Amino acid sequence: MPRTTAPAPRPATKRAAAPARLLVLVATRKGAWLFHGDARRKTWTADGPHFLGHNISHVVLDPRDGRTLLAAAKTGHLGPTIFRSTDFGRRWKEASQPPAFANPPDGPPARSVDHTFWLTPGHASERDTWYAGTSPQGLFRSEDGGDTWTPLPSINDDPQYREWMGAEQDGTPDGPKLHSIQVDPRDAKHLYFAMSSGGVHESHDAGQSWTPLCEGLEVVDGFDVNTLTFHDPHVVRLSPANPDRIWQQNHCGIYRLDRPGKTWQRVGRKMPKRVGDIGFPMVVHPRDPDTAWVFPMDGTDVWPRTAPDGKPAAYRTTNAGKTWQRMDAGLPAEQAWWTIKRQAMAADAQARVALYVGHTGGEIWMGADGGERWRCIARHLPEIYAIEAASFAR
Repeated sequence: MPRTTAPAPRPATKRAAAPARLLVLVATRKGAWLFHGDARRKTWTADGPHFLGHNISHVVLDPRDGRTLLAAAKTGHLGPTIFRSTDFGRRWKEASQPPAFANPPDGPPARSVDHTFWLTPGHASERDTWYAGTSPQGLFRSEDGGDTWTPLPSINDDPQYREWMGAEQDGTPDGPKLHSIQVDPRDAKHLYFAMSSGGVHESHDAGQSWTPLCEGLEVVDGFDVNTLTFHDPHVVRLSPANPDRIWQQNHCGIYRLDRPGKTWQRVGRKMPKRVGDIGFPMVVHPRDPDTAWVFPMDGTDVWPRTAPDGKPAAYRTTNAGKTWQRMDAGLPAEQAWWTIKRQAMAADAQARVALYVGHTGGEIWMGADGGERWRCIARHLPEIYAIEAASFAR
């Protein structure tokens, strides 16, 4: 028989990686939603509601495993608690020991947590560590993935910090809050947080001790700038591209701090005078420390907390606050009196960054190309408290 030769095997081909999908996590006054988007941001699929009827202050995807979710909830019958999911929200389990203030043996009387307001995953090297900020102001840590939470007495029970926190009902909507917990990606022990009211604070020893970081910040006219009780940071953001640069949207303006410096610079003075530099949310570009966005509100004397003149817009700086550009293409041109809460603005990390804002009227708007072009991607939700953007492969 004629000899035959088997065909040579085809060379192995490397399977192309699936494109990353986007996830927008939305916390509202009456539940949580997860919006799944394709890599091109063309289509969005709603998953929810989760915890319908409950106040959800914050929902966060753990970037260390890309699948674990934590949700801060205030339920009608169970009170304040934390829920955890390890399967993208298909199943949730309540924390066995949610954040709760300790009963100190002496000193100030114990307080009660009204709600957990802010959630932050720990350092990449600390697999199961999370931080939580509460109302009234309290700082808590979990070392088991969010199941049990331990109060940090260096803040919660310290007489000086209790004084700076002021009264438990200080006029802040929904109560005073500890928020903006930031972990230096280079050092797990280097932490920041902010209090409304009570200022910005820094730790170099994983929260055993803290130092105020409020030099250069202004307070409302008529109050003493040297009294930390009167300092009201709205949100603080670490630059992912340069953790030595910190941005802040404050009750009294937009600020930037470059470490190792300790004096904040009010870069919001370069905003248009008719708009001002008062607002709540702030977002920093994932790869460019000079680029940041704010979404100002009407900060005139009566503090209506609405879009200035009913014309909402984001403002972007690409030169560290020297100049600001209005970005409103696609947003309502008039009679839009909603505003954005301090956690309700986020940016994804795609090659061409997009912004996401959720407003008090229950809509989610996406600003493509860094806010150049806006379109509404969800309507008719309850009042939106917080938005996070994440990407994952499935």
